[in-house]
Amino acid sequence: MEGRCVVETLAEFGYLSQSCILKVGSSLRNIVFLSTGDDEVYVFNSQDRNLTAIVHFPAPVSDLTVDDDKQILYVACWKGVYGVSLSPLLCRVQSSEASSCPSHVKVSGEHFVIREEGVSALLLVNSALLNVTRKDPSWLLTLYKIAEESIFSSYEMFASFKIPVVSNTVPHSTEECRRPLLLCVHSANTAAPSSGLSSGHVYLEVVLFKLLFGIDAALTKSPVIFCGLPDGRLCFVPQRVPGCQLRVLHSLEQLVVFVGASAGCLVAVGEQGRVVLITSQQGRPEEGGFRAAFTQVCVPGPVVCACLDGQSLYYSTGSDLLVLDLPLRSTEGSKPVKGEAKSSNKQAGAFQNPTSLNVCRVSTLVQHASDNADKAQLLGLSFRGQLQRISLPVRGQDAASSNLPSIHVGRSIRDVLAAIGDIYERSSVLKAAIKSKNQTMLQLNQVLNISFLLNGGADCQEKPIRCHATTSWSTMLQKDSLNLKCILENGSCYDLEQGWTLNITVSPLCRSQGGEGCSSHFSFPFHNLPPRGKVDFSLPLASAGESSYPITLFCSLTFPFSVLLREEAVSGLPDGGLISLPLNTLTVDWLHALQVKSPADAASQHCNIDTIQAFLKSRLSGEGGGDAGNVQHSASIKVSSELLRDTLMLRPPSNVGLSLLQWLLCERHKGVKVQGDKVVLNNSVVCARAPNGHIIKLTAKEESAGTEEESLAIVEVKVESSSMAAVCGMHHAVLHRIQSLLQRAPEKSSTVQMQSLCVRQALLRAETLLQQVQQSRISSSFSGGVSTAQVTSSLLSAYQELRDNPLFII
Repeated sequence: MEGRCVVETLAEFGYLSQSCILKVGSSLRNIVFLSTGDDEVYVFNSQDRNLTAIVHFPAPVSDLTVDDDKQILYVACWKGVYGVSLSPLLCRVQSSEASSCPSHVKVSGEHFVIREEGVSALLLVNSALLNVTRKDPSWLLTLYKIAEESIFSSYEMFASFKIPVVSNTVPHSTEECRRPLLLCVHSANTAAPSSGLSSGHVYLEVVLFKLLFGIDAALTKSPVIFCGLPDGRLCFVPQRVPGCQLRVLHSLEQLVVFVGASAGCLVAVGEQGRVVLITSQQGRPEEGGFRAAFTQVCVPGPVVCACLDGQSLYYSTGSDLLVLDLPLRSTEGSKPVKGEAKSSNKQAGAFQNPTSLNVCRVSTLVQHASDNADKAQLLGLSFRGQLQRISLPVRGQDAASSNLPSIHVGRSIRDVLAAIGDIYERSSVLKAAIKSKNQTMLQLNQVLNISFLLNGGADCQEKPIRCHATTSWSTMLQKDSLNLKCILENGSCYDLEQGWTLNITVSPLCRSQGGEGCSSHFSFPFHNLPPRGKVDFSLPLASAGESSYPITLFCSLTFPFSVLLREEAVSGLPDGGLISLPLNTLTVDWLHALQVKSPADAASQHCNIDTIQAFLKSRLSGEGGGDAGNVQHSASIKVSSELLRDTLMLRPPSNVGLSLLQWLLCERHKGVKVQGDKVVLNNSVVCARAPNGHIIKLTAKEESAGTEEESLAIVEVKVESSSMAAVCGMHHAVLHRIQSLLQRAPEKSSTVQMQSLCVRQALLRAETLLQQVQQSRISSSFSGGVSTAQVTSSLLSAYQELRDNPLFII
């Protein structure tokens, strides 16, 4: 045969689990019953290649068996065994109603025949239904009498056998995931049923049957229940011999994958490739008679499934299907052979090396009857859920293969091409898997490099991946809103590939009167950001008069490992496999949120709007006071002109106040700037609308401070508005701008005397205000007869004094 075979794909059922089942009926040999490990059993006609029915069960299927005489399908699930009549389904197969659309049968609790949890194996022996369950600390083999009146009535238990569980005896096995194997062994002198032997039933010659199972079982022609346990033990018990217990015949010391029999031997195959052949041999002359011989051989493993057909043992390793010739010989009527009674280990030399059939990824095998006497057929399920028919030439035909007709030569070529295609498919799958793993490793390397890069810098402003933003106002449905465009820049040498997400947390630093202030979170996933690339995202920041300033934006990058790894690998990682890398922090203050309506020459027109608004509010509140709207609050900051010229690098003819205003309105601060072109100012006075809706006036004028002998040129920046909140917010924003300006100012000593500039008096005045603030804080802490209103009034008085008489920044 030289490994040549034909593989035909009959149907596809999807990927399998480890507990897939494949059974073939005896009376209807073309009907195949299979389960892929879920809660469905498929009834398939292999001759017509037609899926006849799908039977749905309440739980995943662990095993099934078929009563061909009564046409009943028994299926074991977790809570028990169900019985399903096959007559309607088989009638549909044989009638003209069969079509490409299968019928669906849903099984409910009324189909229960045995209510027992944990049934893992089933076998039908005459009028008894056997099942195997694991009841710690024992394996339990139970026999139930089949009800005659109705298949849906509960069956009565009439025998039970136990054998202790042996744990940790099978190294490197999947014992917990595999079910026991059941086999019924009949003596060769037992009459065969008219429908033939069903799946799970075999014949054994009389001599070997008597040697293995005893004289009582042979005389009564009792069927012997043979069980291969996942721990490697081979157990048996005769059904009709009274008082028998479940006994151990042999142990493979590895998980039992297959148990079968031919006329002259009993074969057991282990998961790691151990094959045990049990035969009968002529004993020594002084002993007389026959004795049982156990021959052991090891084949390349692991063995996934196996099937016995005559003298050929077919087994799959998952990567290939192989055939092993067994040296079988019947002892019926044989004469003693000189020297045959020597050690049975010498018989292992009669085994030939396994022959590859060039069929891969087979997970389940069963023998299938063939219409052609020159061919042997197997049915197999691949790991991808393909039901395959594997046709094999008869073993004795290889001698004449050199003079094959042309039609046979064509078949051989097709077989070779089919084998090449199968190997190519497997290599393609392996190549795709290796490529996918390599790509995953590359992406993981990129993610780790970016993580080390962002976690290495102490200063967030120095991180190569950072954010900056611009602010702009928009009007929709007569309502103004402040929008932010956040720009993510990748200054590193790594690609930010698919899976990265930019997260922005917007958090006001103080709560507004309306109860706002809770943080808002925004997530922006992006696909790919190459080195030196940019990507921008827009988000609503605040509506007019609805939020508090300054607003802090915390930027971070997140990456879920679930994009690259499987769920079971991610479940063991901290934080669910999500890494978060902080970036820089942005701040939006009152200067960023100003709305400059017109140039300064129209300042008076805008300032009058604030007065009108205050007058209308006073009239609506019923105060009626005409002077309430005219109250103006102000704050000022005085900065040395020389310091501003050196820092802003201004030429002497330039207007320092005008340049300072343009710098305050247009310069980027804390990563944020106002969107649009540079503001062109005609003079050093700007009127604009604050975020709370009030008009604010910003003035910068140059003046002299000190005495006539020694004076200092300074620029006074003054903030005016009828809203105390607007003045405080703008004062805070301007001070922060001046602080950032001082950080880059050149170190240069002033030539002006401290005494002549009245700085000493200013310091004394500041120390007095500091004492007043500290005294107010102590009074509010201990509440020693001081009301909250008095403390507030004292603090407001100190703040107004600081605003009206600021220190000089020189």
